[in-house]
Amino acid sequence: MTGLALRLNPAIDAEAAARAYTRDGFVQIADVFEPAVADALATLLETGLDWDLAFEGEDGRPAVLTRAQIAAAGEPVLRERLKGMLARAGGQYGFMYLSYPLISAYLAGRDPGHAIHGLTEWLNQEFVRFGASVTGQPQVVKADGQATRYRPGDFIGLHNDVGSEVSDRLTAYTLGLTREWRPDWGGQLLFHDDAGDVTRGHAPRWNTLTLFRVPQLHSVAPVAAYARGTRLSIVGWLRDAGSTAR
Repeated sequence: MTGLALRLNPAIDAEAAARAYTRDGFVQIADVFEPAVADALATLLETGLDWDLAFEGEDGRPAVLTRAQIAAAGEPVLRERLKGMLARAGGQYGFMYLSYPLISAYLAGRDPGHAIHGLTEWLNQEFVRFGASVTGQPQVVKADGQATRYRPGDFIGLHNDVGSEVSDRLTAYTLGLTREWRPDWGGQLLFHDDAGDVTRGHAPRWNTLTLFRVPQLHSVAPVAAYARGTRLSIVGWLRDAGSTAR
C-alpha cells in the first residue's frame, strides 16, 4: 500500500489556534485535513493496519504484543496478564488499546512500502512546523506517534505524560479520526484537577486536532461494552532535541 498524500487544510486559522493555546494551554482545531485527505487517512486506520496490543506491563512499563506474539502466548496467558493489569490499574495506572508504533516501525523497516510510513514522515515535516508555530515553541524539532484503536473496554488511566523523557515532551497531540460516535459510548479525553473533578472533557471527534501542554492530568474514559464503533486516532508528543523519539 503506497501513496498517502497528506497536507493540512489550508483553511485553518493558525493565528486563532495559537491565541487559544497561549491562553488555555489547550486547543482543538476542527477540519484539520481537507475531506478527501481525512477520509484516506481514516480508511488506512480502519482497514490497512496490522495492530499490536498495548497495555501496562507487570514491571510498570508499557507492554506491546504483536498478533504473532499473542498467538504464541495463547489466550489463557494473555487473559491472565490483562487481568493482572486491570487489578493494578485500580490502585495505580493502567491502559489497554490497539496500537501501531509509527517511529519504531519506520526505523525497523516494518511493513516496507506501507502508506503508514508516509504519515510518519509527514508528522516530522509539515506537522512539526505547524505545531511549533501554534504552540509558540520554536524548540520543537520532531514528533513521535502511534496509531490507536480503542475497542469496547479499552482505556487509559489517570496520568500527566511525565516520564523518564519529560525534558522533551512539550505538547501532546491527538489527530482524531473517529467518523461517528455516540456520547454514551465513552472514550472521552478527560482532564482532571487535583480534587478529582473533571475540568474538561471531549468526545472522540472526526478530523480534529487536539493540542495540549504537558504536564496536565488526563485520562481516556473506557469505551462502553455496547459501543458499535472504534475510537481511532493518531497520538503522540511534539518534542525538542532532548532525546530520541520513540
